[in-house]
Amino acid sequence: MGPLGVTLLLALISLTVALDNGLLKTPPMGWMAWERFRCDTDCANDPENCIREDLFRNMADRLVEDGWKELGYEYVIIDDCWMSRLRDEQGRLQPDPIRFPGGIAKLAKYMHDHGLKLGIYGDMGTYTCMHYPGTTLDKIELDAQTFANWSVDYLKFDGCYSNPVEQMLGYPLMSKALNATGRPIAYSCSWPAYLGGLPPNVNYTLLGDICHLWRNYYDIQDSWDSMQGIVDWYFNNQDDLQPAAGPGRWNDPDMLIIGNFGLSMDQARSQMALWAIMAAPLIMSNDLRKLDNGARAILQNKVAIAINQDSMGIQGRRLLQEKSHIEVFWRPLSKSASALVFLSRRTDMPYRYHTSLAKLNYEAGNYEAYDVFSGSTVKGLNATTEFTVSINPSGVVMWYLYPKQQSKQTERLRYQHNRGSRLTFHKAGPGHRDVL
Repeated sequence: MGPLGVTLLLALISLTVALDNGLLKTPPMGWMAWERFRCDTDCANDPENCIREDLFRNMADRLVEDGWKELGYEYVIIDDCWMSRLRDEQGRLQPDPIRFPGGIAKLAKYMHDHGLKLGIYGDMGTYTCMHYPGTTLDKIELDAQTFANWSVDYLKFDGCYSNPVEQMLGYPLMSKALNATGRPIAYSCSWPAYLGGLPPNVNYTLLGDICHLWRNYYDIQDSWDSMQGIVDWYFNNQDDLQPAAGPGRWNDPDMLIIGNFGLSMDQARSQMALWAIMAAPLIMSNDLRKLDNGARAILQNKVAIAINQDSMGIQGRRLLQEKSHIEVFWRPLSKSASALVFLSRRTDMPYRYHTSLAKLNYEAGNYEAYDVFSGSTVKGLNATTEFTVSINPSGVVMWYLYPKQQSKQTERLRYQHNRGSRLTFHKAGPGHRDVL
């Protein structure tokens, strides 16, 4: 079937799908097992790190007790390798009985009792990527109802061991089946990643009616090179990807790897800043039990989170790529504010970058900026004022920028930053996370 046939079929299916259940009006936040713990099922020899119910309870405890939940990190998401190798006698998916003896419904109740939500993994195909039972077309309704019966809140639906026709039918049908259960379940699709991520193979207008968020590109690995590759792909293709995002429909560049082994502190700030600019899901994959204070401070940065969660839901863009290997990114925010990120791709030494807001397409006027990671304020900015930022190699400077008449905002930000308490947010309305 050609692209036209695919588009027409999806149009017909989307008329009956309309996945508008009020979920994910801002990008989801939480924790996922995959990047950090992969498919470790050797609980006999590695009980602390294997994929079993205790791991997810432990991470839930950390989210609640260490201040993550109050910042918005609410989803605990099981990835691949949770299943038994066989479906049960009724053809239903079932968890591994040794590693999940209490079952998924009991684990979901544990999350809900702690004010959290449970996510789970499935695959539109014969097998999951790690060769556990997949969801074939004849099992879609059954699996959707099974997840709903377990009180699951989020489904990550992968696409290993399937062909394009099965994917074309299966992803919309799963959306319809989830809706039919009557339980609000956030739906994360990996479909675009299996189609190359770009139009004309991916119709993002229709995809936004089917899924709440979607993976577009390769899995992130625990390295600066992997993160840079993802950033390059997203911003090199921003003209296609940026218009697709908005409340309830998000591009997903994959998990936050901050706190693992592959990023320096500067590089970790870079990931947090760029994911905020991209309006990307903030789904951590790390060991919250062993997180150091530097990584915790980055991931719990209240202003970076508020930028990410801005109610307008507009994905940011790259404005400039300089010959000096400095890049500038921008995102419009509510209340006439915006976010700027200055990223250094250099490897030698801190670089002093000179520019002005006018050169970055800002309108005439006076501005102030709050430095997201240092907590300092930059005053006296006129659009034509030349200024200098010093950016560490592979690091960022991130500004929350606002017109001068909003200058009272900076005192509140500085107070909250120094006091170390939670920001007082303005309510963004029903279904939106609070924003600055």
